[in-house]
Amino acid sequence: MTVAEWVRVEPGRAELGSQNRSILFGGIGPRHMVEIGYGFEISRNPVEAGRAAELLEEDGCELASESEWQLALDRGAIAGSDGIELLADRFGGDYWGKFLDGRPMLVDDCVFRIVKQWKAGRPSTHLNSQNSREPTHSRLVRRDENVEFSADAARLPLARDTAKLIREEVTIILLAGIIPSFAWAYFNASQEYLKTGWPGLIMGGVVLGLVTAIFWRPKTTSYRIGRNCGKVKPNN
Repeated sequence: MTVAEWVRVEPGRAELGSQNRSILFGGIGPRHMVEIGYGFEISRNPVEAGRAAELLEEDGCELASESEWQLALDRGAIAGSDGIELLADRFGGDYWGKFLDGRPMLVDDCVFRIVKQWKAGRPSTHLNSQNSREPTHSRLVRRDENVEFSADAARLPLARDTAKLIREEVTIILLAGIIPSFAWAYFNASQEYLKTGWPGLIMGGVVLGLVTAIFWRPKTTSYRIGRNCGKVKPNN
């Protein structure tokens, strides 16, 4: 029977998430800093799912949060080879509203679970939906006994700045879609076409502007934790 090898991780800071919100190259956002103020032990290697279930019942350990996983990875404390490992975080597809003290993000009626996939010793982050194949391994932690998570801990804003997002999208559609469409028609089509075909030019411009989201969008604001005040601040 496989025995988990535990390694110690001291308190510290780590960064997670992505600023890139394009469809093709984007990741889970926003990018943010977490500050873990407690020490913990983490399984050096992913634990096979069946054995992990036994340890969760017998050993007083828990599934690791992504924040704990990232701090341990940054410290060189964990490793993997191939396979998919399950973490504790359950959410709707982004980090808005997440507490930044190391605890897992747990959202009611969650849509996704965070998993880490190892290939040739390199990890990548993925979202595991209910219809996805079950992870073959789990990552476990044993936190210090005095760890308590406060409801007043630093956290990300509950939602993105919708007004700013709308302004960005309108500007992109105008500059990358509608204006080029009318410029093309002005130089290549008749005046009659401009008079009668302008609704089509607008629709075509909107579609063109939206299609650019496949490859590019302005970066999402990232967030850090002030070293002296402990408050969450935009990292522009």
